[in-house]
Amino acid sequence: MDRILRVNLTDLTTRIEETPGEWAGLGGRALTSTIVAREVPPACHPLGPNNKLVFAPGLLSGTSASNSGRLSCGAKSPLTGGIKESNVGGTAAQMFARLGIKALIVEGMPKGAAWYGLRVTRDGVAIQEERELVGKNNFAVLEAIEGRLGKKAGVLSIGTAGEMRVTAANISVRDPSGKLRSHGRGGLGAVMGSKRVKFITIEDEGAPGIQLADPDKFKAASRVFTKALMDHPVSGTGLPTYGTNVLVNILHEAGGLPTRNFTSGRFDGHESICGETMHETIVARGGKPRHGCHAGCVIQCSQVYNDKDGNYLTSGFEYETIWGLGANCTITDLDDIATADSIMDDLGIDSIETAVAFGVAMEAGILPWGDGKEMLRILREEVGQGTALGRVIASGAGAVGRTYGITRVPVVKNQGIPAYDPRSVKGIGITYATTPMGADHTAGYTIATNILNVGGQVDPLKKDGQVELSRNLQIATAAIDSTGMCIFVAFPALDIPECLPAMIDMINARYGAELTGDDVVALGRTVLKTERGFNMAAGMTSVHDRLPEFFRTDPVAPHDAVWDFTDEEVDAFWNF
Repeated sequence: MDRILRVNLTDLTTRIEETPGEWAGLGGRALTSTIVAREVPPACHPLGPNNKLVFAPGLLSGTSASNSGRLSCGAKSPLTGGIKESNVGGTAAQMFARLGIKALIVEGMPKGAAWYGLRVTRDGVAIQEERELVGKNNFAVLEAIEGRLGKKAGVLSIGTAGEMRVTAANISVRDPSGKLRSHGRGGLGAVMGSKRVKFITIEDEGAPGIQLADPDKFKAASRVFTKALMDHPVSGTGLPTYGTNVLVNILHEAGGLPTRNFTSGRFDGHESICGETMHETIVARGGKPRHGCHAGCVIQCSQVYNDKDGNYLTSGFEYETIWGLGANCTITDLDDIATADSIMDDLGIDSIETAVAFGVAMEAGILPWGDGKEMLRILREEVGQGTALGRVIASGAGAVGRTYGITRVPVVKNQGIPAYDPRSVKGIGITYATTPMGADHTAGYTIATNILNVGGQVDPLKKDGQVELSRNLQIATAAIDSTGMCIFVAFPALDIPECLPAMIDMINARYGAELTGDDVVALGRTVLKTERGFNMAAGMTSVHDRLPEFFRTDPVAPHDAVWDFTDEEVDAFWNF
């Protein structure tokens, strides 16, 4: 039977609980948000003892379903002040699921100055004081744990950014290649650091594994689902060939590529950093243009990027990071951006929030536009050493703007706006404004329909249909995030009729359930309402569902578009 593991850092105790009946049908985001809403006082300090850090695999994690290896992490965010869920690939979700762990809840706060590691095995979870790895960054932590427990152990870790409790700190997760993926957004690494937990290890030797209620039905549905993923032109061809960075040229052409801290929608240097250039560079240097972030991924949009000498430099090199330091900071050297990606992985900071922060810092004159080498110096010598400037940068775009008196600060709920200009792609603006997560493109990825014509077409420059589009996608995404599936399964789910029913059939075959499409939609609606309810209780209002003022006053080239939704039109999002 699936279990709840609970760790209390205040009295250094652990216990194993049976899963409450009302949580039995939940997984991933639905479960982390339900637990946070139930057990975390909304007005508590996110870095205080009353916040809780919750990890949960999805409903299909641990099965052979394609792309089902995502792990959700939830807490009250120190960056936004609201509820947060961040999900990631790696090995941890599938190991939790095979161990029969429904959720791991980390609560309380140590009374002394000691740091701890948590060790999860088939027998439960143990708290162990940690001295050797305190003050080390993620790469050293991974190497040391591999020496202690071997290469098969799962690892969740914070770097020195998490120890400093800066609000861009993330939680890193070991992937099947021994590299890192990240619970990137919302400062969840700072929450883990506040509880003085340096790392969590997972060993699944002797795990009971996954029991399917109807193996034959599951297998049949899984074949249909995987075929749909491979047949769709985005998930089957575009993403596997060029990775997510395929979007640089697409957004440039659409005029939606935020450039020079959101002052233009096109970047003259786009060819230097685009997916096509990156693909050619990877192939020429002997890297891997295709790479999965978790076992069972058939899309494989990740890659291994080598340096000029053919040595490993970074992996999981995503569009949003390349856009953020590239177009948004006007850096055209892809190697500088890749080096920054590696440094941020090691320090344990969100590469989106940090990139948006650098854009604001450049506008403030802290470093010149396009100066990749100075950006790298600041990451190494300021952020890495925890200087005053480094801590401001690593506290996100909002912190940089407030510190230096800048008014062009692209944030919603204090979280940096990523990669898509909401004036030129209006649907994503509705998502940025209304999602309980703060500006988060994955919460309702309207780029699919606004730009890629997936699931139909809604004109990105007009207001018509954008609220409905974002609402439908946010509801669907909340449900998908609860299954442990990668969000990219949404592409075939929107276009291929057999895809979504096959996913529901797999859930039913896994648990012996009889869910329908309406049940899945109802789950997504409930998740969103639960999260918004937490935020309202934490002190947020509809005023927090607004884009920064400059989007209304400053037209963006090439379309001279502005954000022209009224407050009433934005608020209509919640009419469901």
